Amino acid sequence: MSIVWVVLGLLLLVVGGEFLVRSSVALSFKLKLSKLVIGMTVVSFATSAPELLVSLQAALEGSSDISLGNVIGSNIANIGLVLGVTAFISPLVVDRDFYRLNWPMMMILSMLLYTFLKQDMLLSVWEGVFFMLALSVFLFIMIRNSRKKIKVDLSEEVDDALQETSNFKIVVWLLIGAAALYFGSEWLVRGAKELASAVGVSEYAISVTVIAVGTSVPELAASVIAALKKEKAISLGNLIGSNIFNIASVLGLTAIIKPISVNPETPEILSTNIFWMIGFAAILIPMVFTPKRYEIGRLKGVVLFGAYLVFVYLSVRS
Repeated sequence: MSIVWVVLGLLLLVVGGEFLVRSSVALSFKLKLSKLVIGMTVVSFATSAPELLVSLQAALEGSSDISLGNVIGSNIANIGLVLGVTAFISPLVVDRDFYRLNWPMMMILSMLLYTFLKQDMLLSVWEGVFFMLALSVFLFIMIRNSRKKIKVDLSEEVDDALQETSNFKIVVWLLIGAAALYFGSEWLVRGAKELASAVGVSEYAISVTVIAVGTSVPELAASVIAALKKEKAISLGNLIGSNIFNIASVLGLTAIIKPISVNPETPEILSTNIFWMIGFAAILIPMVFTPKRYEIGRLKGVVLFGAYLVFVYLSVRS
């Protein structure tokens, strides 16, 4: 039954996330926000909603392992799984914004997360507030820089057709999205606990693998389909942006509502797995510049995916 709860939870999170994104974008058009702002803020926050609900639900139920494992595992999966598989199918070209702004911000937040957790085994309310303020500054700089560019097609994700959406439909979509996210997160957390107990591994091991992969599946599917069609698969900046949002908004907001403590029974959170997350982030810079500059090709994709499989094996085995 635990697997049924996990599958149903993941399906509801996917459905709820899609409805929330569509309703949020439609509402933003009603409020006369530009596509630039909608893409960088509204869409980014809405697509982080499944991770946020799972982390918050887990924290409120006293399962901080799942809150942390969800984000750490998702950040690792974004690079090792999504980027690795997509780069193998269709090599990715890297723009300068990646190493000038996105990558440094991801590294800073990753190191700060480790520092905050290591010093007192807790992500406090004020540390959550700090993450949210840092995210606000990052978004301000991103929007300002994008407005300076002559060509800004910010949001291929922003569907122009949503400008014509009726108020009634927006409300219905919001209600469906909210309900699906609420029950999806509740069922997923319940299933993860039962599954961990059934197979004899920690809740953290389940969250850093099963839950993390599950919340990355929509992005992986979209990227693989686009790569197979020889379209622009994914923007490396968008993937890194997702990692930034996971730490700053998902853990930040969760900590503000309910401080996240490190479970002493799962020391691998701070002894190994968070270093995997930092390592996957750090390796991107040498990959971008060697041997072929500004490209992550098939061989690099194989290396990333292989490293991800090693991480999953070690996480489950421990």
